Amino acid sequence: MTHPTASPFTDPAAVARYAEGPRRNVPGYDSLLPMVRILLAERVPADGRVLVVGAGGGLELEDMALAHPGWRFDGVDPSQPMLDLAAQRLQSAGVSNDRVALHHGYVQSAPAGPFDGATCLLTFHFVPREERAAMVAEIRRRLKPGAPFVAVHLSVADGDASDYGGEGGAGERDLWLSRYAAFQVASGVPPEHAARARDKIAAELAVLTPEEDEAILREAGFSDVQMFYMGFAFRGWVARA
Repeated sequence: MTHPTASPFTDPAAVARYAEGPRRNVPGYDSLLPMVRILLAERVPADGRVLVVGAGGGLELEDMALAHPGWRFDGVDPSQPMLDLAAQRLQSAGVSNDRVALHHGYVQSAPAGPFDGATCLLTFHFVPREERAAMVAEIRRRLKPGAPFVAVHLSVADGDASDYGGEGGAGERDLWLSRYAAFQVASGVPPEHAARARDKIAAELAVLTPEEDEAILREAGFSDVQMFYMGFAFRGWVARA
């Protein structure tokens, strides 16, 4: 599987700044993390094992590990510098090494499980469209029956924006990405940087529609697919294996 995340996330400067990004870019990020672990905890037992796909940086690992001291984790990421950052974060937070195993690679590099739950946060939009279904199926294959899976990523409708207040015939996708850029500016990002980020997303990332994302989850064998989060251009779902 090819994967374009390795290039930006091996740049030392980008890695060092990573922790700033989600809070500047993702509306409600600090509330999103508790929502994710609440959804997992509905079915993951107190001594459960959780697979974290796209674990580099360690933000969600730290949050879940501190909130649920009995959970154990396997995190996988294609960027070794980002995994190193995750290890440093977990060590600083006092999370013992025997609770978290970090694996360099893609989801195929993760243990077979079976896991009691899984997450994939802010990752799928980096995965090419033609590889998304296979990646979701690999996650599903590693979960126990009924185990929860939580995914959050860029996911934007693609229609006529005139029904949503858009001007000049711009598409709905353009409208939502512009709102994403406006949120960045409101979070302190210089307008020119936000504009570049918006254009880069539109040109380079595999941003599917919510309908396509939900269809991929169902085709992989997930059931009870429910959207629980929307923050401008981001969507989040919970489903059961």
